[in-house]
Amino acid sequence: MRIHRLGINVARALKHFESVYAISHTNSLRQRLSLHSATSKSRSYSTELQPQLSPDLIKIMEQRLSAIEHRSACFENIINRPDVSPMEFSTANKELHKLRGSMDLINELRTKQKEIDGLRSLMAECQDDKEMFDMASEDLDEAIQEEKRLQDLLLQSLLPKDDADERGSILEVRAGTGGEEASLFAMDIYKMYEKYSQKKGWKFEVVDITESDLKGYKEASASISGVGVYGKLKFERGIHRVQRVPVTEKSGRVHTSAVSVAILPQADEVDVQLRNEHLRIDTYRSGGSGGQHANTTNSAVRITHLPTGMTVAIQDERSQHRNKAKALEVLCAKLYEMERLRIQTSRSKLRSDQIGSGDRSERIRTYNFPQGRVTDHRVGITHHALHEVMEGENLDVFIDALLLQQEMDAIASFSSVQ
Repeated sequence: MRIHRLGINVARALKHFESVYAISHTNSLRQRLSLHSATSKSRSYSTELQPQLSPDLIKIMEQRLSAIEHRSACFENIINRPDVSPMEFSTANKELHKLRGSMDLINELRTKQKEIDGLRSLMAECQDDKEMFDMASEDLDEAIQEEKRLQDLLLQSLLPKDDADERGSILEVRAGTGGEEASLFAMDIYKMYEKYSQKKGWKFEVVDITESDLKGYKEASASISGVGVYGKLKFERGIHRVQRVPVTEKSGRVHTSAVSVAILPQADEVDVQLRNEHLRIDTYRSGGSGGQHANTTNSAVRITHLPTGMTVAIQDERSQHRNKAKALEVLCAKLYEMERLRIQTSRSKLRSDQIGSGDRSERIRTYNFPQGRVTDHRVGITHHALHEVMEGENLDVFIDALLLQQEMDAIASFSSVQ
């Protein structure tokens, strides 16, 4: 297996990152990206090759830790006051609960730092006792490594997090530019995510599929349930471009087509509350494949959210009840993501941010069948095992690199806000 870094995006990200991390860690990042595919096993991007944090970054982090310690002490004082009201006690106790994980790590770090100070003092006092000096030096090396580990964990805990990362996802695949070939590739991409989900142990459930004349997919959606699904798949949204000889091509020419992928975090009832008066629910007879049963019963369901005009239509199941449940699930996910984007970016257009126009030029990844390679244009990585990727394998080559880039960007942002 070979990985080639095409250079532009990754080099730019690494150059930007050198001002935040020490040069030695930047070198290890380069090595980490270039050797990422030496094994097919999935790896956690944040636990390998512990970073050597720069002094400036440690200083900024210490300021944040001191603020957390002060905040925790204030809440401790509140709940220990004899005249504290039930409301104040409840509020302070909730805030302390939120800080507990960080405070446990901070206390562990402070204990380790005291140990390091003690060992250094001991080494200064026993320089004439070689055996004692060597023992203290060995213990000091171990303590410093543990301090770095704790600092890295604390840095990770302080970085901005997306609460939706641990949720399941709604996957939507649409054929873009390229006619029937785009529909056939949309089917291939959809099945790629199905196989990837199975390998991850996630539950993949078909929501709706609209077939083309050649049995490709004009549109297809699925519900993917499991822990951390959205955190992994959110990088897959965008335009996926394919270069290959279509089955309809007589002269053997390579065509370029495009497929758009949207990834929405699943919404809980507490996230989106749908009022009956805000919904218009229509039922109608299913079209397309499905036999006589699908064509003679009003099993298909179309739900319109009147305040936004958003419409979801599902006809995959023969049961009207099941189609309605799936339509509500997709509608909730879309409304939840719309609100998330409105808060984060002050924009209200959900799909245009995720899948663009479907034009071939707006691509995040290219699948070149004649050369057997897949290139992710955001991180500049090319994987020369296209068949494995289409079988749901080695997608983590790209996803883990994108997670790493996200971590790098978050740390850069962290250091710029003091």
